[in-house]
Amino acid sequence: MDTGDKAPDFQLTDETGTLRSLSGFLANGPVVLYFYPAAMTTGCTRESCHFRDLAAEFAGLGAQRVGISADKVDKQKQFSDKYEFDFPLLSDADKSVAKAYGVRRGPGLIPNKRATFVIGSDGLIKAVVRSEINMSAHADKALEALRAVSATET
Repeated sequence: MDTGDKAPDFQLTDETGTLRSLSGFLANGPVVLYFYPAAMTTGCTRESCHFRDLAAEFAGLGAQRVGISADKVDKQKQFSDKYEFDFPLLSDADKSVAKAYGVRRGPGLIPNKRATFVIGSDGLIKAVVRSEINMSAHADKALEALRAVSATET
């Protein structure tokens, strides 16, 4: 998936056991969908906490943050509760959504790639952030992309 592509819709369960869909999120505005390899790991914790800490900036742009990994619902719940995330964490245990977005590394226990997709209300991908080592880049660059999109739409 790349900038300009139509983001694949999906339905996955969040950390509370609620079934959520991309189309449902998009009904409320742009979505920043970030894929992370594994809950409760050092890098993914830093990345997710950075998304959490920038809540006001994302809200100011009308954007929703949504995390997604192959972790099961109970692990997502543990992760969310421990770090007090104010956004949904989705369980893609079979990695089907990761595959649709081109971030699946392989079958079995191999974790997905770290990537962030900024998706406009129209369902089109406005920006993609790919960095395996810079945990802050995902939220920071997503905000930059949202600001750029906002500037061109006004």
